[in-house]
Amino acid sequence: MAQTRKKRDVFDVIAVFVLSITAVVTAWCGFEASKWGGDMSIAFSQASSARVQATAAEGQARDARQYDLTIWTQYVLAEADGNTQLMTYIEQRFTPEFRTAFEAWNTGDRVEQGPFAMKEYVPPGTAEAKKLSQHADKKFEQALASNQRGDDYTLLTVLFALVLFLTAMSQRDLVPWVRWTLLSLAMVVGAAGIVIMLTFPILI
Repeated sequence: MAQTRKKRDVFDVIAVFVLSITAVVTAWCGFEASKWGGDMSIAFSQASSARVQATAAEGQARDARQYDLTIWTQYVLAEADGNTQLMTYIEQRFTPEFRTAFEAWNTGDRVEQGPFAMKEYVPPGTAEAKKLSQHADKKFEQALASNQRGDDYTLLTVLFALVLFLTAMSQRDLVPWVRWTLLSLAMVVGAAGIVIMLTFPILI
């Protein structure tokens, strides 16, 4: 009788220990899932903001290109008429970006179809738009990764809930071998969950 009582006490101590540890790691997983969810929201917001800025920069580049195209059209017409005075007047109104491309085009014996085809032609806003788009892509990928990490931690809470269930079932008035089997299974599942959890990145 005393031996049975002792085994019962050992069983209860182990069960309480498993329940306590599982409760702690479950709370930790919930905390991490929440943190990664917040990181996902911030990254998505930053990606959206960068997209808006990239669109604005692209609009600036488009407007600059349209202005240069209008001036270039007048230059071509003046050149076709042989009006050198007007050509000089128009040249003085080239934007710095277009002037660089125009000079490179002239230096290259006008092999290309026009200054716009030159790699030197980079209207203002082009570099900014590219940089912002890349930043937006990076933040979007970060958001997706954070979402996945949050989901991973959430799935672990489900796994630890199974541990709690098995441990609780082992507390019922069952034959000893069934109770020990349930508790052992709970310990195995819990240990596996903790090992998996340790492989996950942590966000504080």
